This record gives sequence, structure tokens and C-alpha cells, in this order.
Amino acid sequence: MSNIKELSINSIRILAAEAIQKANSGHPGLPMGAAPIAYSLWAENMVHNPADPKWQNRDRFVLSAGHGSMLEYALLYLFGYGLTKEDLMNFRQLGSRTPGHPEYRHTPGVETTTGPLGQGIANAVGMAIAEAHLAAEFNREGFPVVDHYTYALCGDGCMMEGIEAEAASLAGTLKLGKLIVFYDDNEITIEGNTDIAFTENVGKRHEAQGWHVIDVKDGNDVEAITRAVRRAKKVTDKPSLIICHTTIGYGSPLAGSHDCHGAPLGVENLQKTKENLGWTCEPFEVPAEVTEHMETLKKKGKRAESKWKRLMKAYKAAYPDLYARYESYMSGKLPDLLHNEDLWKFEKPDATRNTSFTVLNKLADLIPNLIGGSADLAPSNKSNMKKREDFTADNYAGSNMHFGIREHAMAAIANGMYLHGGLQVYCATFFVFSDYMKNAMRMSALMGLPVTYILTHDSIGVGEDGPTHEPVEHLTGLRAIPNMKVYRPADGKETTAAWISALTGNQPTCLVLTRQNLPQYENSGAAALKGGYILSDSKKKTPDILLMASGSEVELIVKAQAVLAEKGVDARVISMPCMEVFNAQSQKYRESVIPSSVRARVAVEAGATMSWYKYVGLDGAVVGMDCFGASAPAKQLFELFGFTVDNVVEKALAVLGK
Repeated sequence: MSNIKELSINSIRILAAEAIQKANSGHPGLPMGAAPIAYSLWAENMVHNPADPKWQNRDRFVLSAGHGSMLEYALLYLFGYGLTKEDLMNFRQLGSRTPGHPEYRHTPGVETTTGPLGQGIANAVGMAIAEAHLAAEFNREGFPVVDHYTYALCGDGCMMEGIEAEAASLAGTLKLGKLIVFYDDNEITIEGNTDIAFTENVGKRHEAQGWHVIDVKDGNDVEAITRAVRRAKKVTDKPSLIICHTTIGYGSPLAGSHDCHGAPLGVENLQKTKENLGWTCEPFEVPAEVTEHMETLKKKGKRAESKWKRLMKAYKAAYPDLYARYESYMSGKLPDLLHNEDLWKFEKPDATRNTSFTVLNKLADLIPNLIGGSADLAPSNKSNMKKREDFTADNYAGSNMHFGIREHAMAAIANGMYLHGGLQVYCATFFVFSDYMKNAMRMSALMGLPVTYILTHDSIGVGEDGPTHEPVEHLTGLRAIPNMKVYRPADGKETTAAWISALTGNQPTCLVLTRQNLPQYENSGAAALKGGYILSDSKKKTPDILLMASGSEVELIVKAQAVLAEKGVDARVISMPCMEVFNAQSQKYRESVIPSSVRARVAVEAGATMSWYKYVGLDGAVVGMDCFGASAPAKQLFELFGFTVDNVVEKALAVLGK
């Protein structure tokens, strides 16, 4: 290894160890052990331009083992992505640009938020899918305008997670040849040697999943790592796994021990590490030769982007229509959906999974870069685009995805597809299986990604399938996620509003949809974009009681309003398809829908009651269910659990003291 390479690698190691020691918190082991992998990739293989972190044709790098964040921050600092020495010194501190785990949109050059192990590799699979799809859409002979690799760095922990196996299985099936994953195999986790819980042959597993596997015996051999990457690039019909056998905490007295996995080295051990590596620089300083070397490497990235821009200029001249379409995809701009009358037309009673299917296919005609699919449930979720082809290993131009029965990976892959840029992304499954997707959905919300989640079979309306398939607590659980919108529409027009909100927002949206038919309401529509609105008002200026519900239970309160009127009770019917959006409206609007002067209130929803008490208050009532369902025809279940007009009327009269 040349002296400048060794100096650069040791710069990564020492900067990481120093920042973690100063913070008295962090994970020094991975950055110190994986520094040669990182240097080989960023300096010798990855095409990137630090002067333009958002260059569209850059290679993507995902640190799936996000606890090793100081590895990425050291790289971003050395390669000139805008981080300063002060940023490194403020590692893990309040308001710093170097948080404990990498955060998308927070630190320049970070492609995705990682930390929960396995999420990053699934994101990387999504990015590789997006690259393959866009390349099939736009590349022409002599014009490889979309042509880049996706790299990920995983540790032993990532490889233990089920989501990694799910994502790797799909990547192999799809033959994603431009996905290259490094496995930092240091055989250490928090509890000790991996042998205590993890003895499988990771390479053989990936070979069985359709991967090309390369084994680098010495994880400090930069030349061997670089050769491995070049070999991987020659295999175009398989993703590649490069297994690098490394030593956790390399160079420190704690090398090879779990003691350096998740805790600072300690002042004395840090000093001994510097002595072991021959390091004489002041804290948070690097040798001048390294700085000069990085300047040279940065020029390589600028040249690569300049070459691509010249290619795009020629592409624009040769294929002006394709160029305009490419620009439209990458801008994220959408047509005017709100005023498209065709999207709002529904005539007969129908399940909202069916109205969603209708809307989705109309949107597919309007939004060419809409892409998505289901976890093997498209016929039930109604999530396929009829005029589109399937995305397969033989047809990357297709946009109907088949994620297989891999809900967790599906959601994280969808995040990666959106993060890549250029695509509008959705995925689908049964609502009850959102449990499997939860962490990836949380990551969507944390990053502010407008991924659309189609979640059908939304309640005890599932019927005969029984309590294993009947979501009860799920609405409350998803509503508890910050920055997540949960839409449960009552009819077709509310479904349209939900789709428009999902596609035009800056956060993920759940479309929670019925299997059973629901009526179409004359007064529903764009008002649903406010989250809650008056569907049928009272006769008097001030109603006697407020009836509120979401989804299928809106039908109950509409009918209850008529029965109550016969009993001399004047009720207002409020449809609440999305609490999060309603809560974001002005106080004046919210007061106009739910006036504080009316204390008598009843909410109805076929799910856990918790979400509704903020609206009904202490004087109101909630018709819901805080128990599991049962196996029987849906009609019987709704009656059994009190979702009837008679019960709603009875609760309303009780609230009124009648």
C-alpha cells in the first residue's frame, strides 16, 4: 500500500476515534476496521462529485451499518462535502450536522437515514431498482444518461436481520447487476463474537439468492478490495457481495474486541492507537499530503460530472422529447390533479380498495413515472396499473413491481426507490401486515418521503379470516407516528382526495381501504383534503350533537343522523378521513367543523378508540373496539361489536342524557 493511501486510511480512523472520544459516545470499532473499504470505494471506485452532492448520475453510497456514522462523516469531511472540523468536533451534539446516525437531508452527501440494521441495504436495493428502471426508460445507444452504481456497506448485524435476507432475495431475483454490497465481516457484535448467535455462511446464502460473491481475506488490502470492485462490475446479471474480513477497532489496543463496538476507546487507548499507527498530528488535524491528495480526487469527480453534462447536452439535441421527459421526472413536478374532473367521478357503491384502483389507473395515465406494487397481493389490494408492464429481470422498463411476500423489505425498498429520485412510488399489502412494515414506514416519516402505502382489508370487515387478519390497533399505531398521514376514506371522492394528498405532500401517506362496498356521498369531495369536514350539516345553526367517523363507519352516522332527526335530535355529520391533516388546519377551520360550544359528541370507528378522545372529550362517547375480532361473516361481526345504526343512536341519546 502506498504511503498516501495508508495516511488517508489512518486519517479516517483517527478522525472517527477522536470525534467519538470527544463526544464520549459512539461506535469507533466499525470506522477503524472498515476504513480501507471506505477509502478504496470513495477514492478509487465510486463516481461522485463533492462539489455537487445531488448530481443525478452520481454513484450512491449507503452506510447500512449506520452506527458507524463517523466513518461516513470522516469521508464527507476529507472529500470536501462541506463538513468542517467543528462539525466533527460536535459529533452527536445538539444541533450538529453530525448526528449519532446518518440522517437524510441533514448532512450533505448522506443518501438515506440509517441506523436500524438492514434498512440501508433494502434502501440500496430500491435505489438500484430505480437506476435500472430509469436507464431502461431513457438510455439510448451512445447515450447512457442514467448509468451509475449503488454501493452499500453492511456489518454482521445487517446480515442477521430478516429484512436483509428479504431484500437480498429480491435483488438476486431481479438480477440487479449494478448493486455492489460490502460486508464488513469483523465477527463482533455488542454481546461478543458472532459465533454465539450467527454461524451461517453468508456468502453461500447470497450465492443461493442469485448473487455474485467475492471473498477478500484481508480487509486491510486496498488493492485487493479495488480489484474485487472491478470484478464485481464485470458481472452485469447479478448483484455482488464483497466479503471483507476486517478487525474491529483496527490499530487500537481494543482491536478485535466487542469493547470497542459501541463505546469510546478511552483517552489512554486513543493515545496508544495514535502511537500504533504512527500518528503525530494535532487532534482533528490530518497530514497536508492527505489534504492535497483529496483535492486531486475531487477534481476527478468534477471531470466526471462535466463529461455527463456534455453528454446530456448532446442527448437533448438528439432526443429532445426524451430529454424533456427526463427533466420532468427528476423535477418531481406533477400535473394539476385537484382540478381534473375525471378523477372525482364515482357513481355506484363500491369498496374503497376498488375506488383506489380506479384512481390509481387514472393517475397512471397522468403520471408516467408512477411505479409500485404489492407484497404478492395485487389482485386483492387492487394495486396494479392495467396499462403498464411488469418490472422484471427481463424488463426493467416495467413499472408494476412484484415485491414478493416481503412486507418489511418492500417498504424499505420503496423508500430507496423514492430516495434515488425521478420516481413517484407506492407499495401495497393488507392493513394488518403494516406491522411487518412498521420500522420502514417510520423511516419514511422520519425522512419526509412521500411514499404511498396502500393498505386494504381495513377492519373486522375482513370477516371469515378472523382476528389474525383483522386490524384493530393499527390505525392508532400509525397515527402515532410523527409526520405520517393516515387516510381512511369513506367513498370514492375521499379516496381521490387521499391519493392527491399523498402525491402532492412531503410525507408518507397510508391509504386505509375497505373490502366491503360503501355508498358514494353527494357532498364528499375535495373538502377531504382538509382531513375532516362537514358531510351533512344540522338544520339548526348550533347542532345538538356532533357525529364523527372515518371510512366505512361514516355510513352509520349518516343513517343515525336521520333516525335522530325523527327523535327530535339535530345532528351534524363529520367525516374525518385524516386526523393528521385536520389537526394541521387553522384553529378557525377546526372550530367551524367541531365547535367547542357543542359538548355532545359521538365518534364511530371499527378500531381502537384511543385516537378519538381528543375530539369527543370527557362528555362524549366512542363506538369502537379495544379487543380482537373474530371469524364470521363481516355483517355478523359489525353487529356483534356494536357497529350498527341502533347502537350509534343509543350512544348519542345517552350522551345527550335522553
